Amino acid sequence: MDHRDRDRDRDRDRDRDRDRVAAVIAEEMRGAGPPEVPQRLCDAVLKLLPVSGASMSLRGDGIPVPLSASDERAAYVMEMQVSLGDGPCFEAVETGSVVSARDLMSSRDASRWPVFAQQTAAVGVRSVYALPLGDRAVCVGTLDLYRDVPGELAAEEVGRARVVAEIVTDALVSLPRAEPDDPDAVGRWLSPLATDHDDVYRAVGMVMAQLGVAADEALSLLRGHAFARSRTVLELSHEVVALRTRFDNDPPL
Repeated sequence: MDHRDRDRDRDRDRDRDRDRVAAVIAEEMRGAGPPEVPQRLCDAVLKLLPVSGASMSLRGDGIPVPLSASDERAAYVMEMQVSLGDGPCFEAVETGSVVSARDLMSSRDASRWPVFAQQTAAVGVRSVYALPLGDRAVCVGTLDLYRDVPGELAAEEVGRARVVAEIVTDALVSLPRAEPDDPDAVGRWLSPLATDHDDVYRAVGMVMAQLGVAADEALSLLRGHAFARSRTVLELSHEVVALRTRFDNDPPL
Protein backbone atom coordinates (compact mmCIF):
# COMPACT_ATOMS: atom_id res chain seq x y z
CA MET A 1 0.00 0.00 0.00
CA ASP A 2 1.53 3.29 -1.07
CA HIS A 3 1.07 6.65 0.64
CA ARG A 4 -1.84 7.60 -1.64
CA ASP A 5 -3.79 4.52 -0.56
CA ARG A 6 -3.04 5.29 3.09
CA ASP A 7 -4.22 8.87 2.60
CA ARG A 8 -7.47 7.67 1.01
CA ASP A 9 -8.07 5.21 3.84
CA ARG A 10 -7.42 7.92 6.42
CA ASP A 11 -9.80 10.29 4.66
CA ARG A 12 -12.50 7.59 4.51
CA ASP A 13 -12.06 6.84 8.22
CA ARG A 14 -12.32 10.53 9.04
CA ASP A 15 -15.46 10.91 6.92
CA ARG A 16 -17.08 7.89 8.59
CA ASP A 17 -16.20 9.21 12.05
CA ARG A 18 -17.56 12.64 11.18
CA ASP A 19 -20.80 11.03 10.00
CA ARG A 20 -21.09 9.13 13.30
CA VAL A 21 -20.42 12.27 15.33
CA ALA A 22 -22.92 14.27 13.28
CA ALA A 23 -25.56 11.54 13.74
CA VAL A 24 -25.18 11.53 17.54
CA ILE A 25 -25.36 15.32 17.73
CA ALA A 26 -28.34 15.44 15.37
CA GLU A 27 -30.19 12.92 17.53
CA GLU A 28 -29.39 14.91 20.66
CA MET A 29 -30.68 18.07 18.97
CA ARG A 30 -33.96 16.46 17.91
CA GLY A 31 -36.86 18.62 19.06
CA ALA A 32 -34.61 21.18 20.77
CA GLY A 33 -35.56 24.83 20.62
CA PRO A 34 -32.83 27.50 20.41
CA PRO A 35 -32.60 27.95 24.23
CA GLU A 36 -31.85 24.25 24.63
CA VAL A 37 -29.17 23.95 21.95
CA PRO A 38 -26.05 24.88 23.99
CA GLN A 39 -26.86 22.39 26.76
CA ARG A 40 -27.83 19.65 24.31
CA LEU A 41 -24.51 20.11 22.51
CA CYS A 42 -22.65 19.76 25.80
CA ASP A 43 -24.62 16.61 26.63
CA ALA A 44 -23.76 15.12 23.23
CA VAL A 45 -20.05 15.62 23.90
CA LEU A 46 -20.23 13.22 26.86
CA LYS A 47 -21.75 10.55 24.61
CA LEU A 48 -19.00 10.93 22.04
CA LEU A 49 -15.82 11.27 24.08
CA PRO A 50 -14.27 9.48 27.10
CA VAL A 51 -14.47 12.49 29.41
CA SER A 52 -16.19 13.10 32.73
CA GLY A 53 -17.27 16.68 32.03
CA ALA A 54 -17.46 19.35 29.35
CA SER A 55 -18.19 23.04 29.05
CA MET A 56 -18.42 25.63 26.31
CA SER A 57 -17.73 29.33 26.40
CA LEU A 58 -17.99 32.13 23.86
CA ARG A 59 -15.15 34.52 23.20
CA GLY A 60 -15.92 37.81 24.92
CA ASP A 61 -14.31 41.21 25.20
CA GLY A 62 -11.48 40.36 27.60
CA ILE A 63 -13.48 37.64 29.36
CA PRO A 64 -15.03 34.36 28.16
CA VAL A 65 -18.81 34.09 28.38
CA PRO A 66 -19.84 30.69 29.82
CA LEU A 67 -22.40 29.07 27.55
CA SER A 68 -23.12 25.59 28.93
CA ALA A 69 -21.68 22.92 31.18
CA SER A 70 -22.39 19.24 31.66
CA ASP A 71 -22.60 19.50 35.45
CA GLU A 72 -21.83 21.75 38.42
CA ARG A 73 -18.18 20.73 38.57
CA ALA A 74 -17.62 21.55 34.90
CA ALA A 75 -19.38 24.88 35.43
CA TYR A 76 -17.12 25.61 38.42
CA VAL A 77 -13.92 24.86 36.48
CA MET A 78 -15.10 27.08 33.62
CA GLU A 79 -15.97 29.86 36.06
CA MET A 80 -12.53 29.48 37.68
CA GLN A 81 -10.87 30.30 34.35
CA VAL A 82 -13.14 33.32 33.91
CA SER A 83 -12.34 34.58 37.40
CA LEU A 84 -8.59 34.09 37.11
CA GLY A 85 -8.23 35.26 33.53
CA ASP A 86 -5.99 32.25 33.07
CA GLY A 87 -6.24 28.63 32.01
CA PRO A 88 -6.29 26.36 28.97
CA CYS A 89 -9.28 28.06 27.33
CA PHE A 90 -7.43 31.39 27.13
CA GLU A 91 -4.46 29.73 25.44
CA ALA A 92 -6.72 27.82 23.02
CA VAL A 93 -8.46 31.04 21.94
CA GLU A 94 -5.17 32.88 21.43
CA THR A 95 -3.41 30.11 19.51
CA GLY A 96 -6.35 28.53 17.69
CA SER A 97 -4.89 25.15 18.70
CA VAL A 98 -5.82 22.32 21.04
CA VAL A 99 -4.34 22.90 24.51
CA SER A 100 -3.89 19.91 26.79
CA ALA A 101 -3.01 19.47 30.44
CA ARG A 102 -2.53 15.77 31.00
CA ASP A 103 -2.01 16.03 34.76
CA LEU A 104 -2.81 19.20 36.67
CA MET A 105 -0.91 17.87 39.68
CA SER A 106 2.31 17.49 37.70
CA SER A 107 4.99 20.17 37.82
CA ARG A 108 4.68 20.67 34.05
CA ASP A 109 1.02 21.62 34.07
CA ALA A 110 0.88 23.20 37.52
CA SER A 111 3.61 25.65 36.52
CA ARG A 112 1.63 26.79 33.47
CA TRP A 113 -1.46 27.84 35.43
CA PRO A 114 -0.56 27.52 39.13
CA VAL A 115 -3.78 28.72 40.77
CA PHE A 116 -6.08 27.22 38.16
CA ALA A 117 -4.31 23.86 38.40
CA GLN A 118 -4.52 23.83 42.20
CA GLN A 119 -8.19 24.83 42.35
CA THR A 120 -9.23 22.46 39.57
CA ALA A 121 -7.37 19.45 40.95
CA ALA A 122 -8.95 20.16 44.35
CA VAL A 123 -12.40 19.39 42.93
CA GLY A 124 -11.23 16.16 41.31
CA VAL A 125 -10.44 17.26 37.76
CA ARG A 126 -7.01 15.93 36.83
CA SER A 127 -6.71 16.57 33.08
CA VAL A 128 -8.13 19.15 30.69
CA TYR A 129 -8.37 19.58 26.94
CA ALA A 130 -9.38 22.96 25.50
CA LEU A 131 -10.36 22.98 21.83
CA PRO A 132 -10.96 26.21 19.88
CA LEU A 133 -14.36 26.61 18.29
CA GLY A 134 -12.94 27.81 15.01
CA ASP A 135 -9.29 28.64 14.37
CA ARG A 136 -6.82 31.42 15.13
CA ALA A 137 -8.25 33.61 12.38
CA VAL A 138 -11.87 33.22 13.50
CA CYS A 139 -12.39 31.68 16.94
CA VAL A 140 -15.84 32.04 18.54
CA GLY A 141 -14.97 30.31 21.81
CA THR A 142 -13.76 27.02 23.26
CA LEU A 143 -14.95 23.53 24.07
CA ASP A 144 -13.29 22.36 27.29
CA LEU A 145 -13.09 18.67 28.18
CA TYR A 146 -12.46 17.47 31.74
CA ARG A 147 -11.34 14.09 33.03
CA ASP A 148 -11.10 12.88 36.61
CA VAL A 149 -8.00 10.81 35.82
CA PRO A 150 -4.59 11.98 34.57
CA GLY A 151 -3.33 11.00 31.16
CA GLU A 152 -3.51 11.84 27.48
CA LEU A 153 -6.42 11.13 25.19
CA ALA A 154 -5.46 8.62 22.52
CA ALA A 155 -4.65 9.99 19.07
CA GLU A 156 -7.95 8.80 17.61
CA GLU A 157 -9.83 10.34 20.55
CA VAL A 158 -8.15 13.70 19.96
CA GLY A 159 -9.10 13.38 16.29
CA ARG A 160 -12.72 12.75 17.23
CA ALA A 161 -12.63 15.68 19.69
CA ARG A 162 -11.54 17.95 16.84
CA VAL A 163 -14.44 16.72 14.72
CA VAL A 164 -16.84 17.30 17.62
CA ALA A 165 -15.50 20.87 18.02
CA GLU A 166 -15.99 21.53 14.29
CA ILE A 167 -19.62 20.37 14.33
CA VAL A 168 -20.33 22.23 17.58
CA THR A 169 -18.91 25.38 15.97
CA ASP A 170 -21.17 24.92 12.94
CA ALA A 171 -24.19 24.48 15.22
CA LEU A 172 -23.41 27.59 17.28
CA VAL A 173 -22.76 29.90 14.34
CA SER A 174 -26.07 28.75 12.83
CA LEU A 175 -28.05 30.03 15.81
CA PRO A 176 -29.99 33.28 15.28
CA ARG A 177 -28.16 36.59 15.45
CA ALA A 178 -29.60 39.87 16.64
CA GLU A 179 -31.41 41.72 13.85
CA PRO A 180 -32.35 45.42 13.79
CA ASP A 181 -36.03 44.50 14.16
CA ASP A 182 -35.38 41.74 16.70
CA PRO A 183 -32.60 42.78 19.10
CA ASP A 184 -33.46 40.01 21.58
CA ALA A 185 -32.83 37.14 19.11
CA VAL A 186 -29.51 36.18 20.68
CA GLY A 187 -30.89 36.33 24.21
CA ARG A 188 -33.41 33.62 23.38
CA TRP A 189 -30.71 30.98 22.94
CA LEU A 190 -28.13 32.09 25.48
CA SER A 191 -28.17 29.79 28.50
CA PRO A 192 -28.67 31.07 32.06
CA LEU A 193 -24.90 30.68 32.48
CA ALA A 194 -24.32 33.20 29.71
CA THR A 195 -27.07 35.68 30.54
CA ASP A 196 -26.02 35.61 34.19
CA HIS A 197 -22.65 36.97 33.07
CA ASP A 198 -24.27 40.18 31.90
CA ASP A 199 -23.64 41.33 35.47
CA VAL A 200 -19.88 40.99 34.93
CA TYR A 201 -20.01 43.52 32.10
CA ARG A 202 -22.27 45.78 34.14
CA ALA A 203 -19.87 45.56 37.08
CA VAL A 204 -16.90 46.40 34.83
CA GLY A 205 -18.76 49.49 33.65
CA MET A 206 -19.60 50.52 37.20
CA VAL A 207 -16.00 50.14 38.38
CA MET A 208 -14.86 52.18 35.36
CA ALA A 209 -17.26 54.95 36.36
CA GLN A 210 -16.38 54.78 40.08
CA LEU A 211 -12.62 54.87 39.60
CA GLY A 212 -12.21 56.50 36.19
CA VAL A 213 -10.21 53.57 34.79
CA ALA A 214 -10.24 51.72 31.48
CA ALA A 215 -12.19 48.49 30.97
CA ASP A 216 -9.16 46.18 31.17
CA GLU A 217 -8.06 47.72 34.46
CA ALA A 218 -11.60 47.51 35.87
CA LEU A 219 -11.76 43.83 34.96
CA SER A 220 -8.33 43.22 36.55
CA LEU A 221 -9.51 44.92 39.74
CA LEU A 222 -12.64 42.74 39.83
CA ARG A 223 -10.54 39.63 39.36
CA GLY A 224 -8.01 40.65 42.00
CA HIS A 225 -10.61 41.52 44.63
CA ALA A 226 -12.62 38.37 43.89
CA PHE A 227 -9.53 36.20 44.29
CA ALA A 228 -8.51 37.95 47.52
CA ARG A 229 -11.96 37.26 48.97
CA SER A 230 -12.14 33.65 47.67
CA ARG A 231 -15.06 34.59 45.44
CA THR A 232 -15.66 34.22 41.74
CA VAL A 233 -15.79 37.26 39.50
CA LEU A 234 -19.46 36.53 38.88
CA GLU A 235 -20.29 36.49 42.61
CA LEU A 236 -18.48 39.78 43.20
CA SER A 237 -20.11 41.31 40.12
CA HIS A 238 -23.56 40.53 41.51
CA GLU A 239 -22.62 42.48 44.66
CA VAL A 240 -21.31 45.44 42.66
CA VAL A 241 -24.43 45.61 40.50
CA ALA A 242 -26.66 45.35 43.58
CA LEU A 243 -24.68 48.27 45.11
CA ARG A 244 -23.61 46.13 48.06
CA THR A 245 -19.96 46.63 47.09
CA ARG A 246 -18.29 49.75 45.72
CA PHE A 247 -14.74 50.33 44.55
CA ASP A 248 -14.59 54.06 45.26
CA ASN A 249 -14.18 55.63 48.71
CA ASP A 250 -13.90 52.26 50.44
CA PRO A 251 -12.42 49.71 48.00
CA PRO A 252 -13.22 46.08 48.89
CA LEU A 253 -9.76 45.04 50.01
